[in-house]
This record gives sequence, C-alpha cells and structure tokens, in this order.
Amino acid sequence: MGVKRSWRALCVAGWILTGLLLATWTALLQPFNPRWLAAHRQRLTRHWMRTLIRLLPLRIRCHGTAPNGTTLWVSNHVSWLDIVVLGAQAPVHFLSKAEVRHWPVIGWLAAAAGTLFIRRGQGSGAQLQEQLSHALNQGRSLVLFAEGTTTAGDQVRTFHARMLACALTTGTPVQPVAIAYRYNGQRDQYAPFIGDDEFTRHLWRLLGCPGVIEVEVYFLPLLDSQGNERNQLARQAQSAVAQALGLPDSSARKSGSDFKAAA
Repeated sequence: MGVKRSWRALCVAGWILTGLLLATWTALLQPFNPRWLAAHRQRLTRHWMRTLIRLLPLRIRCHGTAPNGTTLWVSNHVSWLDIVVLGAQAPVHFLSKAEVRHWPVIGWLAAAAGTLFIRRGQGSGAQLQEQLSHALNQGRSLVLFAEGTTTAGDQVRTFHARMLACALTTGTPVQPVAIAYRYNGQRDQYAPFIGDDEFTRHLWRLLGCPGVIEVEVYFLPLLDSQGNERNQLARQAQSAVAQALGLPDSSARKSGSDFKAAA
C-alpha cells in the first residue's frame, strides 16, 4: 500500500508541475493573442484534468450528456474533486473564493483555467451578477455549487437562489448536475472535503485508497430560465439533484418565503 501511494503521489506531483508549466506558458502568450489563447486554454485544461483523473483512484461514469451551447451548471458539492470531474467533461468555468487565487500551486492553476474569483460578501452583490452575466453573454458556460459549501455526500443542502439570477437576466438554460462518490457500493469516505480539511492532507488520504472510487455524474434535464424566477429555479434544480442521488428533497418542505430568506 505504501509503495502504491508513494508512486501515485509522485505521478500526481509531476503532473501538477506540468500544469504549472502550462499555466506559465499561457500567461506569457496572453498579451499576443487572447482570443486564440482562450479556446486553446480550455482544451489544455480539459486534457490536464482528464489525465489527473487517470492518475487518481477515480473512475467516472456519466449518466446523460454534457450540454452543447452556453448553460449555467448547478451542482451539489462534495469535494475539490468535483471541479476536476466536471471540468473534464466540457469547457466550463468555475467560481471560487478570492483567497484561493493566492494559494500556492492551486491558485495559479485555477487562474490559468479561467476561474472567476469572488470576494467575501460579494455573493449577493450586483457587481458579481454583472460579472457572471457578462461571462454567460460571452458564451462561457459556468458551474455553480449552489449549496455554498461541501457535504459528505449524504445530503443536498439548500440551493441559494441568488446565484441563479444571472441565468434569468441572460436567458441562459440551467443544467442541474448531480455528483456521487461510491466505494464498494457504499457512500465513499475518501473523496469528501469538508470541515477543516487541508488540501495536501486530503490528497494524501485519497491516494491511499486501496481500490477505485466510482464517481457518478448525472446530467439532468435542462431547466428553462425564461419566464421563470430564481427561487423556483433553485427549488427545481435542488429537487432534481436530490432525486437523482436518492437523497431526501428538502426543497419540497420549504415555502417560497423560506427560499427568499435564504437568497
């Protein structure tokens, strides 16, 4: 087990170094041809994430197909691995707290992949909605983890409706996505990144997994944002994700006023 974990760690470290070199290369090219670079960066990012998945003890199984065209993906959130798993499926961009931009290695890779960074307290602001709407109007699909935090995969917490306002203002369809991690047919204990977990400690624990973690990704029916409102969209997306995962649907017990309060 120790040899296998160490070999995995060496391979992952080498691939992260490769990612840093690619990030440096794209940063140097940015001033010369930003439009070409944006598309090229997406291809590089997907290739990098797909290779990383092969180096980790993960096996992905998708149910449904990632949508074509610009969409707002709304997903439950279990781990930082969600970003790698979803980013490997389609050219999408993620949101992250601004502090991540300054993390060693991870922050640089996230920025190179085109992540949008959010300052604390900006989550309900008009400035953020303008930023998200601008990205969608440019044809950039976004991924939102609408619970606002991670869980152990044993529940689907309330989807915060304020984050979906950009879909309404731009007329962008909403793509509910459900993610589950299974090990030996049960809910996996290695993948969740919760509480006071730290990245390197979590990665080392993950690399010590004795088998393969099955990652189930469900692309659920698109939700039309036109003629809808954000609280209703949040309830519909949360309900679809909970049902796909076989978990209790708390949105059915919340009234519209409850969701407005959460938003």
